[in-house]
Amino acid sequence: MFSRAVIALTPLFGRLTVTSEIKLRLPAGSIFVANHDSLADPAVVMAALRRFELDPVVMATAGLWRVPLLGRALTREGHIPVHRRTTHAALALDAAAEALAGGRHVLLYGEGGLPRRRDAAATAPEPFRTGLARLAQTTGALVVPVGHAGARRIASGSAAKQLAGTLTAPVRRPHCHVHLGAPLRLPAETERGTTAARLAVTTAWRTAARAVGEHPR
Repeated sequence: MFSRAVIALTPLFGRLTVTSEIKLRLPAGSIFVANHDSLADPAVVMAALRRFELDPVVMATAGLWRVPLLGRALTREGHIPVHRRTTHAALALDAAAEALAGGRHVLLYGEGGLPRRRDAAATAPEPFRTGLARLAQTTGALVVPVGHAGARRIASGSAAKQLAGTLTAPVRRPHCHVHLGAPLRLPAETERGTTAARLAVTTAWRTAARAVGEHPR
């Protein structure tokens, strides 16, 4: 499976540490929401979740499905393409709701895209889109905030810098940390739910940033 390949390869690119505030077994069909600041962080987050025997369906940009072999692997494992800024974008939420109803966990990124930054520093999550809150309202699913830091040390900046960072990561061994925050129920109102989710992810991100030696503001 693609996820197993990711897990097997991730340790080659850095040192991954994980902490968690989850005390009880999560119910089937929970939503994981993470900050998103690097092309490398989906692999880092997936590898961290697998340490807890969690294998979520991932909502990811539809462009990945155009990559040879990768697209077929993503489809085979049930991951969900998000056609951002198109009339088909809402279909991803329908597919996510179906996956949750079937007992699968779902991993998504509340910011809906990568930040336009070229430095490798960790910064707080940008404003969230409302899709997460609407999905939680529709399904009643529990939400687990996920904060991570360090993935930008693997890949960030221009395309050339990202390639260079990825190629040198096995030598540099950057430290990446993922922190799972305490699960929560989002407020029913969309705006309040979106704000609560971002606050929870930001809190988890601060824990991760401190773990890799960053000083979050």
